[in-house]
Amino acid sequence: MVKMGRIVTFASALNEALYEEMERDERVILLGEDIGVFGGVYKVTKGLLEKFGPSRVIDTPISEEGIIGTAIGMAIMGLKPVAEIMYPDFLPVCMNQLVNNAVKIKYMSNGKVSSPIVVRTCIIQGRGSGATHSQVLIPIFMHIPGFQVIAPSNPYDAKGLLKSAIRSERVTLFFENVVLYQKKGEIPDGEYTIPIGSAEIKRKGKDVTITCFSSTVDIVLNAALKLEKEGIECEVIDLRTLWPLDEKTIIESVKKTGRIVTVENSWGVCGVGSEIITRVCEKAIDYLLAPPVRISPPHIPEPASPALVKKYVLSEDKVIDGIKKVIEYG
Repeated sequence: MVKMGRIVTFASALNEALYEEMERDERVILLGEDIGVFGGVYKVTKGLLEKFGPSRVIDTPISEEGIIGTAIGMAIMGLKPVAEIMYPDFLPVCMNQLVNNAVKIKYMSNGKVSSPIVVRTCIIQGRGSGATHSQVLIPIFMHIPGFQVIAPSNPYDAKGLLKSAIRSERVTLFFENVVLYQKKGEIPDGEYTIPIGSAEIKRKGKDVTITCFSSTVDIVLNAALKLEKEGIECEVIDLRTLWPLDEKTIIESVKKTGRIVTVENSWGVCGVGSEIITRVCEKAIDYLLAPPVRISPPHIPEPASPALVKKYVLSEDKVIDGIKKVIEYG
């Protein structure tokens, strides 16, 4: 059991992870828009340029293709690049480099060449940013063989998982959520990492299993607290890593509760919940007491109007309604 020691913000935890890994391994290089002199749009890379210099903290032009292409080249030559793509909406701009180069090089070279890069990106939903600055896109990268996909919900996980991602030899998409950057939590004083592919049960319960990740974890935990007053005991699983998926933890929980509700801030069609429910039906359908329920934003682009955004984004009430639906079934 890791002994906790300090209270830090989510953003500070990420900053510490980058600092420690750059200090530990001189091959770790950061590159992206405004990460150096400006310290990052949300100050996650603040102070790193001053410590490690412009050869290791590289401000790039506004060119996602250039950022990822350069990172792949660095990785092939033995470096450990951590590239920042400001928002997930811009990942499609460099899709060819990611999908046809980064995750295919090792496979197509019979293991002789690899490109272990980490791509950090920041989800920004519910702030009226509009249809092209608020997309999550996580399920796309779960679908493509070769990626590790991570979306932490708290400072402890953020630091431990980012350190593990940097040390990994695989291509990692690391999704941070802007609403979490100022969230505070405990982390240890000493060195620690968190295994990639390991979910965490945040709350035990006997009536229904709920899977969630990133900013949805706090929403679900608050909903579960309210439902407890009505006699409904929810088991809440923070997925932490979307791929590889911790199927074992999910299946064991469903076998105990007999019900599954999935919550995600990405679209539900062909989404994270769809994959989870499929696996539950394949491995534990005989244990289900009610049809599974998926909770996600509607299958439309996120609007910019504040009134419409309020209806679009997830809320405790929407989660509670979904959980009651599966409970009331039987």
